[in-house]
Amino acid sequence: MTVVARARAIAARVLERVEADDAFAELALDAELAARPAPTRDVALATEIAYGTLRWQRYLDWVLAPHSRRRLDTLDPHVRVLLRMTAYQIVFLERVPAFAAVNDAVTLARTPRARGAPEFVNAVLRSFARRRPTEREPLAPRDPVDALATRCSFPTWLAQRWVARYGVEDAQALMQALNARPPLTLRTNTLEITREALAARLRDGRRPSTPTVHAPEGLVVAAGAGPPAAWPEFREGLFAIQDEAAMLVSRLLAPVPGETVADACAAPGGKTTHLAQLMENRGRVLALDPQPERLARVVEAATRLGTSIVETLGGTVEARALEHAAGCDAVLVDAPCSNLGVVRRNPEVKWRRRPEDLPGSAARQRAILAAAATMVRPDGRLVYATCSLEPEENDDVVRAFLEARPDFVIDAPGSFTPPLDPDGVLRCLPHRHGTDGFTAVRFRRRRLAASL
Repeated sequence: MTVVARARAIAARVLERVEADDAFAELALDAELAARPAPTRDVALATEIAYGTLRWQRYLDWVLAPHSRRRLDTLDPHVRVLLRMTAYQIVFLERVPAFAAVNDAVTLARTPRARGAPEFVNAVLRSFARRRPTEREPLAPRDPVDALATRCSFPTWLAQRWVARYGVEDAQALMQALNARPPLTLRTNTLEITREALAARLRDGRRPSTPTVHAPEGLVVAAGAGPPAAWPEFREGLFAIQDEAAMLVSRLLAPVPGETVADACAAPGGKTTHLAQLMENRGRVLALDPQPERLARVVEAATRLGTSIVETLGGTVEARALEHAAGCDAVLVDAPCSNLGVVRRNPEVKWRRRPEDLPGSAARQRAILAAAATMVRPDGRLVYATCSLEPEENDDVVRAFLEARPDFVIDAPGSFTPPLDPDGVLRCLPHRHGTDGFTAVRFRRRRLAASL
């Protein structure tokens, strides 16, 4: 196979695992590269094809449909993947020759289980490739929101929600931002180096960067710099890979050196180590997670970054909270959620979530928040955060918590960047802030006398 064909073969295997086995794209790609290591150039193209195809899946099915005599959802997953990923290259990757993408798809279609697949793939894709860009889109759905969702490649139910909440223009901008390639954002380990000095190191290694807008320790590295885990600065523990919105969540908690702080949902350790960093590695950070293998990642991150004050605790926060009742100055709850704010990094998520999933997520979040609240001492702080924009997982959870715990009140800082909403909530929106989608709110536990 040629170099480019190898990248396409990797992308096809990853996409088929996502399609047929409900695998996560990131894990499927990691497993594929562990089994079949490839040059950096191949990895970059395979990643672009796989993630781009997932982001634009609905749009690709729409523009491909007129060229197939069979409905795409009835096809063998292997064939469907090849059609989508080749259409993605033809439509979105201008530097990729259409004939090369089509030829490789036909070659990859030759498997014992798919009799006639090469001929079918060849016919569909050559018909599609002959169309000029202005001719590729068929008639749009009549419903304007459904048409918007199709063109922006999102489920209609999500588009309906966002149009109702933000308006058509903002909803479209949000979906477009969530379909964009996310930046590579680094959090400087200020225990070891300043942001300016790290930027200089990266520049010397031909990896130019720019400072993040809101987080004072963040750097956005220019595209094409290669995998950061292979950089010497990573091995030396000079940075962590973390989106700017995630940095802002830890900053909202405002941990102070010498405090006892808990991260109730700690793995894989990004916010845990940031809390320790903000505390100047003085005090105590309790990191909780129920899965030993995920907790091991927290230990690995803390060791690499030199944050010696992190203590890991196995088990759920519900099971471990009583051991530390009213014993923490500050507690962070970065709750498990629908992940609908980070679909630019995990695009397969938007095709798997359903509206009925949100109440289940909210029930779990309420239980975690209630348990974590018992760990907060009087006058202590509690931050609740999700990488979701949906009210069921944020506003509704906050409202129910405040009704159940009148000893807690929203405790918005006097100043914060970016500015909080009037209700004291941090809402990071990809199309407005250039970050992942996050929602966070800080509470303070009042002393009993103050609540009488």
